[in-house]
Amino acid sequence: MTRFFILMILVLGSSCAKKNQKAPFTSVAIENLYEDSLSIRAIDLMGNNLVFAANKGVFGTIGLSSGKVRASVQTFGSIVPEYRAVAHNATDFFMLSVANPALLYKTGEDDVMDLVYDETGEKVFYDAMTFWNNREGIAVGDFMYGCLSIIITRDGGHHWAKLTCDELPQALEGEGAFAASNTNIVVKGNKTWIATTSSRVYFSPDKGKTWEIQETPIVKEEPTQGIYSMDFYNENIGIVVGGDYTKPNENKQNKAITKNGGKTWKLIADGQAPNYKSCVQFVPNSKGNGIVALGFTGISYSNDMGEHWKTLSDESFYTLRFLNDSVAYAAGQNRISKLIFR
Repeated sequence: MTRFFILMILVLGSSCAKKNQKAPFTSVAIENLYEDSLSIRAIDLMGNNLVFAANKGVFGTIGLSSGKVRASVQTFGSIVPEYRAVAHNATDFFMLSVANPALLYKTGEDDVMDLVYDETGEKVFYDAMTFWNNREGIAVGDFMYGCLSIIITRDGGHHWAKLTCDELPQALEGEGAFAASNTNIVVKGNKTWIATTSSRVYFSPDKGKTWEIQETPIVKEEPTQGIYSMDFYNENIGIVVGGDYTKPNENKQNKAITKNGGKTWKLIADGQAPNYKSCVQFVPNSKGNGIVALGFTGISYSNDMGEHWKTLSDESFYTLRFLNDSVAYAAGQNRISKLIFR
């Protein structure tokens, strides 16, 4: 009799566990929240708002509950910047422009944006940014004078300092990051990963104080090839995607996964869909199995750590952020949308 009750408990427990597992996505519903003649590649979730920045100097917020859009323009004299990177800490919103000059703004008093870092130079081009915590943040840019351009703040974003080439691994000629979706940098605790156009990953275990190189098998034969996006589910499980945006139908060597924090990377679904993608994100609460990758080539989904994929939509987007395990927000050409996965 005792063995019977133990068996019943095991069966019921197994049954409950299966019921608690979220079913794989089979579709996605898309609701446009904001439309304008913009290229929007930088979004982030900040409290009960989605913050965004775009070309034409435009930036703003969308209320997640109200849907209210607030948009403004930040110029620099006669220069109208193109913003492709945003980030936030507990109190402030930051946005960073591409090209020369690099302009990094943070929220100031009375809804005015304060310029906290600027840099000029023929090769200046910043691509992505994020924060480790409320005090420390990082942004990455392209190759200059032998190394990547990396700036760091340790005082909540009021001041930023550029690492010297003596503090960084030697870059490959022309190495940089694609400013495609503000997903070239991932931080987990003190650890940091930066994905580059040369299909390498810069890894720091100590919030940017020391660095080492991780090699990936992503294609890198042409300047338009390399890693376009990266995400980590935890400190061990990570994924990189990319390819060649000029040859968007190719799917060889454009997806790889790590299960040991980037020490080794393995190609997944090689020669199979999906093709070129500009952004990849793990689905929250999926144990690293759920992954969504998107680009102007559509939205793809995997439920087995990237081994197999299905196309959920042919709709075009550049970047994506999950709110929870079934709702995300995406931005692209002329729009920001709410995505509901079912």
